Amino acid sequence: MSSAGTVIGRLLARAELPELPISQEEIGRAGERAMTRTHKVELSLPVVTFVEYFATEGDRIAIKDESRTLSYAELASEARRIAALLIRSGVQPGTVVGVGGERSATVIAAFLAIELIGALYVPADTTWPAARVCDVLEQSGSTVLLNVDEDPARSPALIEGAAAAGVRIVPAKDAKGCEPWQGEPLLESLDRPRYVLFTSGSTGHPKGAVVEHLGMLNHLWAKVVDLELTGADVIAQTAPLGFDISVWQMLCPLLIGGQVHVISDETGYDPVAFARAVDDQAITVVELVPTMVRLLLDDLASQPGSLAGLRWMLATGEELPTEVARRWLAAMPQARLLNAYGPTECSDDVTHHVITRADLELLRLPIGTPVINARLYVLREEDDGNWAACGVDDVGQLFVGGICVGRGYLGNPERTSEAFFQDPFDDGGRLYRTGDAVRLLPTGALQYLGRVDRQVKIAGVRMELGEIEAVLQRHPSVGAVAVIVHEA
Repeated sequence: MSSAGTVIGRLLARAELPELPISQEEIGRAGERAMTRTHKVELSLPVVTFVEYFATEGDRIAIKDESRTLSYAELASEARRIAALLIRSGVQPGTVVGVGGERSATVIAAFLAIELIGALYVPADTTWPAARVCDVLEQSGSTVLLNVDEDPARSPALIEGAAAAGVRIVPAKDAKGCEPWQGEPLLESLDRPRYVLFTSGSTGHPKGAVVEHLGMLNHLWAKVVDLELTGADVIAQTAPLGFDISVWQMLCPLLIGGQVHVISDETGYDPVAFARAVDDQAITVVELVPTMVRLLLDDLASQPGSLAGLRWMLATGEELPTEVARRWLAAMPQARLLNAYGPTECSDDVTHHVITRADLELLRLPIGTPVINARLYVLREEDDGNWAACGVDDVGQLFVGGICVGRGYLGNPERTSEAFFQDPFDDGGRLYRTGDAVRLLPTGALQYLGRVDRQVKIAGVRMELGEIEAVLQRHPSVGAVAVIVHEA
């Protein structure tokens, strides 16, 4: 396991990124055809921290989960208690804190606590096997694993994985005996890393995508702007901790005095129970993978009037089929359907598109146009290895620039240099190659056409077929292996 001192050094050191092989002439063409959208937002917030930002909200409800309700004041107090617990456990500014357990109000308080003391958040998902938990904790250099479950033994894989990584397990419930930490927030600047999320890797080891405060906050405000969110909105927190969308679901309502309602797996995987929770809790915004949207529609056919208060359904994580969109528009005219697309490496979504009836004439739905302060380029690789700008209806690979682009992969300069480049359109910026094939439609929106490599998504989970092959290859009884996806 890496020491705390070396971890922050690795995170803050900007890698020497390669130059993208593209001529000045093509840079000019690509710049002219770039999809951009600038918008002024309160991007100075991270220097203040969330806990300070919403201090005036007081008794207003901030979070509900299936066991308790926290006001903004109670959330701030709990965050400061967890901060005290982490400091007592040896966490310092710049060190990495693993957070594991079932999603709950405690997870959100822990995220805020980690921000207060200038540390970095790394989630360990309860669905992961112990070997992956160990791998993530070791790669991230986590010094502790904060177990947010009331019963620490509820997630045995977390315990086993942390033990194998030599990481100290700290029960979050121990914070109840701590006095709230009253020190000055230790967050220093916008470009400090905020969290690390691990995605699939073709080598058999997950890749840790490092996201900065600035990119994270820009994405939160992008949701506020495009969904026209207000303090009256209640957002469902449905995503497992290892998914990037869990971040905006946890934090976005806190920017605007809104409310987070944490949905348990038991409820979230049952369409009838989920629809009942949305109705009972007056939830106005939900984000699901299209597979779950389809299942929800199947069950809603027998429940007329359900989801009447829903304003938005966001589809993400996998391609949204036209037929699912058609069914949603017919069944839920009061709730707009947003197709969202974006890589973890770029602070989550980089495009939004509100589905209209006109879109239903297309075989593949648009993924939309850029979110605020993102720049998108469609480029194709020529036979000589150089890149050229694509025009309307041309198929190319999507590149992302702007403040949403993250640092790269933690401790993995080789993989970083394969996907991240010096931005030829923005001196000092970073450009990310998504590996996704897209087409620029005459309407000005992008259409997703699939992966250019062997990465796939199954039930919203991004996987590298090469990673699965690499893991299977480790077994001493396996001589050779090939993995394919069979679509039933």
